[in-house]
Amino acid sequence: MKIALVNENSQVKKNKIILEVLEKVCQKYHYEVYNYGASLDKNADIDYVGAGVLTGILLASGAVDFVITGCASGEGVLMSSNMMPQVFCGYVSSVVDAFLFQKVNGGNAVSIPFGKSFGVGYEYQLEKIFETLFETKANSGYPRERKEIQDAQREKMTKLKWISSISMENILEQIDKDTLYKMIKNDYFEEHFFQNAKNDRISTILKDIIDAWEV
Repeated sequence: MKIALVNENSQVKKNKIILEVLEKVCQKYHYEVYNYGASLDKNADIDYVGAGVLTGILLASGAVDFVITGCASGEGVLMSSNMMPQVFCGYVSSVVDAFLFQKVNGGNAVSIPFGKSFGVGYEYQLEKIFETLFETKANSGYPRERKEIQDAQREKMTKLKWISSISMENILEQIDKDTLYKMIKNDYFEEHFFQNAKNDRISTILKDIIDAWEV
């Protein structure tokens, strides 16, 4: 399983700590972790709108299977992520949130409020959140007797998402290219995204955008 970390620029100084905790937990499950930033050692400029778009790109392209994202409050990235056509992002600020998200909702991304409670012991809390996300069986229902109802609701939500969304390819063709360029024109993105992406159309669009700025 491929996991991406995407945090926006207000939390750039915390990226290293978040990444270390995420890698520690994912190592237990033999998951691959990709740090798309924003971080101090990358020149990607990712605001909370961009973090949502980048989450959509990574999931729609098949470059990763799950995204850990967030901003100071977690709210901005939550909203922008859920605007993307193939993203089902939940708000997770506690172990209980992580447990219920997996049991009931089983989405493919979570937005964490990295700036709300980043104090003493936060790394421990974050580790427990990640462990709960990855050890809890998705869509297993909670309480168990409501599983059938929850499954039906998820199916309705998935259909509604497809009906109400345009494709990721159309979004990339219409989005402000300067905003997009700031997220994708860096060595880390170019090395890891194009190596892992499974959607050739999305890859081609992004390569063309990068090449256009290099001319």
